[in-house]
Amino acid sequence: MPTTTMLDQATAMIENAWSQPIEALEVLGVRRPSDDPLLRCAMHTRTALAVTDNAVSVYQDSLHTLSRHGYVPDFYELDRITETAVSLRVAHAESRAYLQAIRRVVEAREAAAPEVEAPAVRLAQAAVARSGQTRQAPGGLPEPSSPAAVVGPSAPATGPRR
Repeated sequence: MPTTTMLDQATAMIENAWSQPIEALEVLGVRRPSDDPLLRCAMHTRTALAVTDNAVSVYQDSLHTLSRHGYVPDFYELDRITETAVSLRVAHAESRAYLQAIRRVVEAREAAAPEVEAPAVRLAQAAVARSGQTRQAPGGLPEPSSPAAVVGPSAPATGPRR
């Protein structure tokens, strides 16, 4: 059973946030980077994650080779095992940091989306509120409307009184 890597998780997050396959998003990020700066940021971070994800795989393979069952490492290989283990931990930490950065970019995109849709949402809410009002009987007089708010300059402010 294959395990999902951090790169796979990042790819799924980006594809879900932008509702397109990663190949199409890579093209959009390169051709029109100014159209969606958050996409460009996510794609750059994903590229860095791909590098560290590859390093994790290399270090894991190396560590498994040096510590396989039945293998007794030579004395000089002990330093190599230690250095590989340290490098693996560093690569894992970098991958987690990149994945977290992508998560924050996706959250920023989701947080910015309601501001763009807010006028449409308010209009829909107003339409629903108007449709819920009672209808007038045919031939009946409509209720008097409230006076319109006056829009204009306010009265001049006076300075502080002493």
